[in-house]
Amino acid sequence: MKKKLYYYPVYFLVLLAIVSGIAYTVSYWIESFGSPGYVLMGIGQWSLETSLSFFTAAQIVIFFLGYYFFRTLGVLVRLPSRMKLRGKNIKFNRSQEALIAGLVDSAEGNWEKAESVLIKHASHSGAPLLHYLTAARAAQSRGAFDKRDEYLQKASAQAPDSSVAVGLTQAELHLSGNQFDQALETLKKLQSINPSHASVLKLLHQAYKHMGDWEALRSLLPSLHTNKVLMEAEIKLLETETFSTLLKQKAETANAQTIRELWLEIPNYIKKMPGISAIFFAAMMNAGSGADIEEELATALSTSWDQTLLALYGTLEGANIAKQLEMAERWLSVHPQDAVLLAVLGKLSYRSGDVEKTEGYLLKSIAVEPTVQAYQLLGDLRYAQGDADQASQCFKSGLEIASNEIVSRIDSIS
Repeated sequence: MKKKLYYYPVYFLVLLAIVSGIAYTVSYWIESFGSPGYVLMGIGQWSLETSLSFFTAAQIVIFFLGYYFFRTLGVLVRLPSRMKLRGKNIKFNRSQEALIAGLVDSAEGNWEKAESVLIKHASHSGAPLLHYLTAARAAQSRGAFDKRDEYLQKASAQAPDSSVAVGLTQAELHLSGNQFDQALETLKKLQSINPSHASVLKLLHQAYKHMGDWEALRSLLPSLHTNKVLMEAEIKLLETETFSTLLKQKAETANAQTIRELWLEIPNYIKKMPGISAIFFAAMMNAGSGADIEEELATALSTSWDQTLLALYGTLEGANIAKQLEMAERWLSVHPQDAVLLAVLGKLSYRSGDVEKTEGYLLKSIAVEPTVQAYQLLGDLRYAQGDADQASQCFKSGLEIASNEIVSRIDSIS
């Protein structure tokens, strides 16, 4: 604008010279006819008399001066608004530069500098929301939580239609500051606005996991899966962690009904994972419902051989010990050299009152692999038979195995 104003008089003089030349040329052309012509104008008692060549030249110059006068007047009238617009443009450009500088400073960890430059130019920016949200992150990083909340409120006031974006930033900052209750409150509001928003669901998942609210996570799993918030592998890993943790929590309640209800809800692929079914069966047995899961436990063992499940089967107090022993003896034909199975058979035989079978199975188990459990059972049998010396020897052998296992674990740790 300054440059244009500076050259304005020069343009005027150049154009005036051109117009004067045109007027002179026209006047000269008229006089070339041998007569300058004659013009007479009158109004009332006044009259104007001049030559045609002069009158024509004067009209050209007057028209130019009039045109330039009114054009100059228009420029002057519009000058304040143009100056105001130019000022806005300058402030806008500075705010854009400030935004870039603030982002760079934030990336470099210059939090105070970033916060200062962003807030200074936020009111003149075309995107004040970005200024305030970035400044809020900078304030959070330097521990100024009051300033962070202030900038978030200003961001919300500047862009009421961007409540989700502001809320997500607020929740994210609360999570990073371990303010889980505040984050959860914000995220629940956002979920009521848009229940299928992927970022809201993802942050909800993180909040519930940090808080250890596995029941809430279980309710959230369908939404995470439907809206493809996480990859398939991540969803399955989260489902496994959620249901296994809930199963352990339900086991502590010793309530067979709630344990069973949860078990029915768990996906089959999780039930088949090592250790998961063992948690369920152990929990049901601890709740006093061992007889109710006897067939399920036997079926699970027949389908997939598992030492932990086998040990649980040996401690299961079923309704019919003879039937339980018969089932275990069927497995012996498939796993004749399984030391744990032989020990379980010895235990079941002992409970059924068959001393001969008990002794035979326990001795075979020890021959395959000496274990603390087998020696303890054999010691109990010898003691019941009145052979205290043999019983003592069995208990001693079991203790030696146990101590050796402890030493081996200590050596492996060190």
